[in-house]
Amino acid sequence: MLSRATAAPRIPYARAWSIFFRTLHLLAISILVGGHLFNAPAAQLLPLLYLAILSGVGMAFIEAYPFWQKLFQGWGFLLIIKLALLCVIPFAWRHRVAILIVVLIIGSVGSHLPKRLRHYSPFFNSAETT
Repeated sequence: MLSRATAAPRIPYARAWSIFFRTLHLLAISILVGGHLFNAPAAQLLPLLYLAILSGVGMAFIEAYPFWQKLFQGWGFLLIIKLALLCVIPFAWRHRVAILIVVLIIGSVGSHLPKRLRHYSPFFNSAETT
């Protein structure tokens, strides 16, 4: 079980970094979806796809550090699924719009799940909310 009382090294300005990565991620995803819906050239969209992936990894790092087992909570599973789907897009280009819509739905539903589900871990049998 994780505890706030546990002394662990913190990332300096973690909250600011979290807001930065989340904002960057939302911008990249929203422009990416719009670009794909309006058939923008792939050369313009691929950098945004990579930015969405990297900003998602950044968010995961900031949110999970230093307790990496938090990635095995509900929010972590959803994030890993979203990142995996984003990584599939270059190989499933014809299905990119559908994949991006699924990513958006997972993100929207996941961010509004009750805390007990977002922080539940089937592996650790806990609903830790640190």
